[in-house]
Amino acid sequence: MRHDRLRSWREDGAAFWALTAPPVLWLVAFFVVPLAMVWLVSFAGRGPQGQVLPVATLENYARALEPIHLLIIAKSVAIAVAVTAICVVIGVAMALVIAFAPTRWKNPLLLLVMLPFWTNLLIRTYSWIALLRSEGLVNLGSGWLHEAADALLGLVGLDGLMPAFQPVELLYSTSAVILSLIHIHLPFVVLPAYAALERIDRDCLESSLDLGATPAQTFRLVMLPMAMPGIATGALIAFILALGSFVAADLLGGTDSIMIGNLIQRQFTASNDWQFGAALSFLLLYVTFALVWLNAARRARVPS
Repeated sequence: MRHDRLRSWREDGAAFWALTAPPVLWLVAFFVVPLAMVWLVSFAGRGPQGQVLPVATLENYARALEPIHLLIIAKSVAIAVAVTAICVVIGVAMALVIAFAPTRWKNPLLLLVMLPFWTNLLIRTYSWIALLRSEGLVNLGSGWLHEAADALLGLVGLDGLMPAFQPVELLYSTSAVILSLIHIHLPFVVLPAYAALERIDRDCLESSLDLGATPAQTFRLVMLPMAMPGIATGALIAFILALGSFVAADLLGGTDSIMIGNLIQRQFTASNDWQFGAALSFLLLYVTFALVWLNAARRARVPS
């Protein structure tokens, strides 16, 4: 009798559909249907005033292969690769520190990693403007150090040896965009890498050290391969998010820092070319699906 009362809820068709139908309908209505509409628009024609014409054409996708657009896509990929590589190096180091920290420190350290998620993306981006502008904190700090060094030289009779301080133009550059994207996407690498490192059996590491391997060899030959699925997942997430980013490039980048996300955003706003914007959006989505599929296929081939 008790077993009958505790049977799986999946065996009760009414309960299953009562719990499943609302979220499924929500996803279909507010995700699948709008996505399908944008996909159809990507094949539509464009009228003289930007109207969506009900004709099937591949012209919108062909425009993405024009040299000017390929250059923007190449720049976006280069920036995303640079951001991902730096995030992986810093993120794995941070994940190692957290994974091997004393138990009482792990939760506070994880909280510090997740703290940026509690702040709006725009606020985090504008904070970089406050740091990097000509009168920002970086240049103010550099100017203070310059004055202090000049004063110290004056004490030993070397007045006027140092040239006048000139603020460094850090804002509105590709470097500023990369710094901001690293700040935004670093937690997406740290958390999966930490989860993978935390699952590693410490006996394997101790056995490696007992057999004569150095700590560096143990990390490279034992720990890193075992944590690679988590690291690869974090790198994939960071790359995909960085590739489609447009806020950082729009606020911090210069004229040579436009990314594919900015190009898509402008098609739906200033250019009023929804057809081309939809085509670019789905090209980005196709790349995302391909990368996710390749990662899943790679993991499926790895023996458990």
